[in-house]
Amino acid sequence: MKFEHLIQINDPMNPLIDTISIEQLWRGLVLRAESPTLFVPHLDECTIGERSSGSFSRRLRYGDLVIDDVVHLTPLKEVRYEVPAQGEIAASSLVMKIEAPTSAVLLVRFCYDDGLGEHSDPANEMYDDFKRSAYQEADIDTVRILRQLAGEGKLDASYLN
Repeated sequence: MKFEHLIQINDPMNPLIDTISIEQLWRGLVLRAESPTLFVPHLDECTIGERSSGSFSRRLRYGDLVIDDVVHLTPLKEVRYEVPAQGEIAASSLVMKIEAPTSAVLLVRFCYDDGLGEHSDPANEMYDDFKRSAYQEADIDTVRILRQLAGEGKLDASYLN
């Protein structure tokens, strides 16, 4: 199943939403990759492995389930998560792309590919709908947490240095 959606970060038409800079957004997306336990409630542990130019490996533990993945960083553009096939898990990916259609509007496009293709039977279509909804809710939570961290100054360059 492939699925993508957009979340608007800055909206010049809505004065109730605090504006986040592209740099703050980038630092928040990197923080989500490096410290996912802040963002993913059922994740028990994340161990960062080997780092190379623009990427790093991780080991994620959800109870007895362990998943290895690789995170690729394209500064101020995208964070790409790649999960290679392992055990019962198919190869999959998630890309979080920063988009700035105007200087005042900032968006994140979330692109999922679970590696399983599209289903045509009703039971699996219903399961795919559930996954799409869960992904979207998780992404909304990610943005909510990023907004909170930005509001507390925790995504400012001076705070992180």
